Amino acid sequence: MYDKLTPPADGTPITIGRGGKLHVPDRPVIPMIDGDGIGPDISRATRRVIDAAVEKYSGGAKKIVWFPVFAGETAIAKYNDFLPKDTLTAIKTYIVALKGPLTTPIGGGFRSLNVALRQELDLYACVRPVRYFRGVGSPVKKPQLMDMVIYRENTEDVYAGVEWEKGTPEAAKIIEFLKTHMGVGKKVRDDAGIGIKPISETGTKRLVRHAIRYAIKHKRRRVTLVHKGNIMKYTEGAFRLWGYEVAKDEFGEAVVTEEEVQKNFGGTPPKGKIVINDRIADSMFQQILLRPDEYDILATPNLNGDYLSDACAATVGGLGMAPGANMGDVFAVFEATHGTAPKYANLDKVNPGSLLLSGVMMLEYLGWLKPAKAIVKGLQGAIKSKRVTYDLARQMKRATEVKTSEFAEEIVRHLP
Repeated sequence: MYDKLTPPADGTPITIGRGGKLHVPDRPVIPMIDGDGIGPDISRATRRVIDAAVEKYSGGAKKIVWFPVFAGETAIAKYNDFLPKDTLTAIKTYIVALKGPLTTPIGGGFRSLNVALRQELDLYACVRPVRYFRGVGSPVKKPQLMDMVIYRENTEDVYAGVEWEKGTPEAAKIIEFLKTHMGVGKKVRDDAGIGIKPISETGTKRLVRHAIRYAIKHKRRRVTLVHKGNIMKYTEGAFRLWGYEVAKDEFGEAVVTEEEVQKNFGGTPPKGKIVINDRIADSMFQQILLRPDEYDILATPNLNGDYLSDACAATVGGLGMAPGANMGDVFAVFEATHGTAPKYANLDKVNPGSLLLSGVMMLEYLGWLKPAKAIVKGLQGAIKSKRVTYDLARQMKRATEVKTSEFAEEIVRHLP
């Protein structure tokens, strides 16, 4: 089954039953990609905290059995392949995985490993919760108002990778076709690189469906469709249209549109109903700064979600405190949302918060809610104690800078 991996013998795979329900054993096997650069440091810290919380809040009855798998630079050394088949097989076998940051060169060479994983496993929803932890430095006056979940479509839009380099025969064919058969005239220059922006009804509806289900489960108030449909009418405009369609056709009893609230309910949403609305992408950038408390869940095409999720994270202290998950109908990979920071590799220096909070999302996904909540409280306690890593310390008065591993121990000490 595997070329160079040996699965752990003391764990059991997670399985999926009817209706997509997870069946999680007491000792689930979780493949883990430590990642490149700072990845090993923050992965060790994350496992330390998760293991301590799970042991404490299950009385030793439960345990995650970690299965080390490889991608990125470590995979090149072991397999001469950035994304070996072994790794994909492990994730497909065990359903849920945790992943540190991976390196992707800018420009030529191999495509993004994160994008490749999403497309190979059909992880169509990038889910990024953003919330504030008291005491963390922020560039805005009221960061505590930020409590959003960004649902970003993962497989389409300009990130689909359908593009051709300037000057290639393929680019020339596309340009000639556009000019000769599609009447674009001078809109496309002969020396252009060409990219295609696919946004489908299928891709849009499954993303918005996932977002609305999340809103219902977590008792959120609003789902906002974010798009640039005023300009790109048949791609992002269609995203907006299809989003409203799936809300009305599949969740009619649970949702109400913003227009209906104004017209039929005097501007006050009916109790228990989720409001579906939409915003133009550039306007939404202002809203996350000026009125963040008016939004709960943002459902977006790929590129808009990329920018918006990072901007939201900046308001609560940066990507070091921003978790993420890539989810589909079957598989889920939880990951740090920041880069590899190679200059800090192996220095035991960087904040593990992003990967740790992604681990919290993973525990919630498994249904292990007590250790998940405990880790959040432990992290808040460590921040309150002001014994934190350098990125947090430089934004706090009278803080003590500690190593990655020491910050993990501080979090464990503050587990309630």
